[in-house]
Amino acid sequence: MSAARKLNLLSVEDYLAGELISPVKHEYIGGVIYAMAGARNVHNLIKGNVFGSLHARLRGRRCRPFNSDTKIRVRLPTHVRFYYPDASVICRPNPQTDSFQDEPAVLFEVLSRRTRRIDEGEKKDAYLTIPSLNVYVLIEQEMAAVVAFRRTENGFVREVYQGLDAVLPLREIGINLPLGEIYENVEFTPEPEDECL
Repeated sequence: MSAARKLNLLSVEDYLAGELISPVKHEYIGGVIYAMAGARNVHNLIKGNVFGSLHARLRGRRCRPFNSDTKIRVRLPTHVRFYYPDASVICRPNPQTDSFQDEPAVLFEVLSRRTRRIDEGEKKDAYLTIPSLNVYVLIEQEMAAVVAFRRTENGFVREVYQGLDAVLPLREIGINLPLGEIYENVEFTPEPEDECL
C-alpha cells in the first residue's frame, strides 16, 4: 500500500502575485490553478461587443463594466476560487489597487463546446453563491440566444432570450442590452467538432 501524495496547494497571496506577472491567465480553485485556453475570434468578438455596449450604457453611472482581465473572487464555505468571466458589471468596486473584484452585480460568459460544461455547471454553481450577484448571463455563439439566471425572492430563475430583435433587460443596473448589439458582425457557424475535446 502506498501513501497518497500530498498536493502542494498555492496560497491566495502567491496566486494573486503570480497572476500580475504571468503571460497566461489562470483560474484558482482552492489552491489549484488552471491555465485558461485561448478563444476563437467569434468568442472574442461577442465578449467585446458585450463590454462595448455595457460601457456605452453605463457611462457616468455608479455601476461600471469590467472586461475579461478582471478576476472575480468567490468565497465558498470550504475554499476560495478566482474566475475570469468574459465581462462583469460592478456596482460596489474593490480598491483600484486590487487585481480582483468581490461584489459583481452581473456576470457574463460566452459559451463554447469546450467551456459549456464548466460555465453551466461549476462556474454557475459558484457564481450564484455571491450575495451581490443579481444576474448571471450565458451567451451562445452559434445562434442569437442568451440564458439569464436572475435573482428573485425565491432564488435564481432561468430566463431565455432568443433572436436578434430580443432585448435582455438588466433592470438591476438600469439598462437593457439588445441581442442585436451582442451579436453585431457575428457570423453564425457551427464550431468545429474538435473544439469540444
